[in-house]
Amino acid sequence: MKVAAIIVAAGRGHRAGGGLPKQWRPLAGRTSAQHALQVFADHPGIHRLILVLHPDDVQQDVWPGTPAADVVTGGATRSASVRAGLEVLEGACDQVLIHDAARPCVTAQVIDGVLAALKTAPAAAPAVPVVDTLWRGDAGQVSDIVDRKALYRAQTPQGFHVDAILAAHRAFPKGGSDDVALARQAGLKIVITDGSEDNLKITVPEDFGRAERILRERHGHQTG
Repeated sequence: MKVAAIIVAAGRGHRAGGGLPKQWRPLAGRTSAQHALQVFADHPGIHRLILVLHPDDVQQDVWPGTPAADVVTGGATRSASVRAGLEVLEGACDQVLIHDAARPCVTAQVIDGVLAALKTAPAAAPAVPVVDTLWRGDAGQVSDIVDRKALYRAQTPQGFHVDAILAAHRAFPKGGSDDVALARQAGLKIVITDGSEDNLKITVPEDFGRAERILRERHGHQTG
């Protein structure tokens, strides 16, 4: 069983600020994309790495080459970029984990959970249960309380059998909010595995500080 990881790094991430796409901004001595890819490069269950880049980034050769990965040019949307990576894997790998480069703090344990679920399920993805009270708002006021029971916050990597998720992308070229959404359109059942609070997605400038603390503590460099 050969397993590949696709790291999607083709977005622009303007909300994160800094003048650069968030995956290329400095973070604990590297970039977010490098941190994310390194975890998969070090994992014994991953046999091939695909890095999907924006066409401008391919032309400008922004990827330093470490960790080593096969570089693929992405498309106009996230779904198009994922499909570009999947097309390379057709016939070459059995399973694939699809991960956002903006999640630099993913752990081997999160990856382990997805891989374990894929042994008996067609798809699996990590998530963390919603613990906060949820409100629905209207005109700046609380209009309703939403039952948080059975609600989760989705994370990546999202895992699939290559043939099944590639067929889903081909059948629904407009894509979805993520690959799980697309897989559900295709009728695949997705197992929920354990995510991690540390597996944050960098979205706004403040997220860099939190990710920096997580990475430095994980590697034994405490920050004050």
